[in-house]
Amino acid sequence: QLQFVESGGGLVQPGDSLRLSCKVSGFGQDFVHDHIGWFRQAAGKEYEGLACIPFRDDLAEYADSVKGRFTISRDNVANAAYLQMNSLKPEDTGVYYCSAVVKINEYYCTMKPRSASWGQGTQVTVSS
Repeated sequence: QLQFVESGGGLVQPGDSLRLSCKVSGFGQDFVHDHIGWFRQAAGKEYEGLACIPFRDDLAEYADSVKGRFTISRDNVANAAYLQMNSLKPEDTGVYYCSAVVKINEYYCTMKPRSASWGQGTQVTVSS
């Protein structure tokens, strides 16, 4: 069973940047075969898929709300994924989670989590 530990959140001002990290463990086969996604949950709202990544960084997909500002990446040696967030806005505030996501095939990911369970997440607050 895959386990995810998120870190790197914090309190920042609008326009600032943050880099979130996701450490993955418990995978049955090579980590490279697991597609990973980043999600966030704002207070009182549903989980929102932000980005997903297959085995290679250039195949990543993004939600319109973060396209051009956020970059997802992965390190298949370190079994980790990252979310570089630039030009942060107050509406980016929420708890951020990473998770394994459903894959269409090895080259295409979706922003649909494979499991309904989540890690502890990391809080991101964007406020002046």
